[in-house]
Amino acid sequence: MRPVLHGDVSSAARALLYAPPAQRDRLCRRLVVEAEIADRHVAATGRLHPLYGNGSLMAAARKRMLADEPGFDDPNYCACFEMVLRQVVRFRLSRRHN
Repeated sequence: MRPVLHGDVSSAARALLYAPPAQRDRLCRRLVVEAEIADRHVAATGRLHPLYGNGSLMAAARKRMLADEPGFDDPNYCACFEMVLRQVVRFRLSRRHN
């Protein structure tokens, strides 16, 4: 997965916010996996992945419906944003140990 910037987290959080709450954790993990698949594809071929884009979390998220972006006064958005950050940290830590 490419380096994660604020826009990546925001887009992923908006995809989660659009999804039913019971599906958010699974979707969050899936977005990170898709970004990693795409990044490896780009590295190997020099071309965008046909489904997941350029290897960024934003590209993976934007393949889905996104909620309008609320402010951080929205507790559901904050929870989604936090979920994305936690998943990114888990992903990065797992890569260090492999």
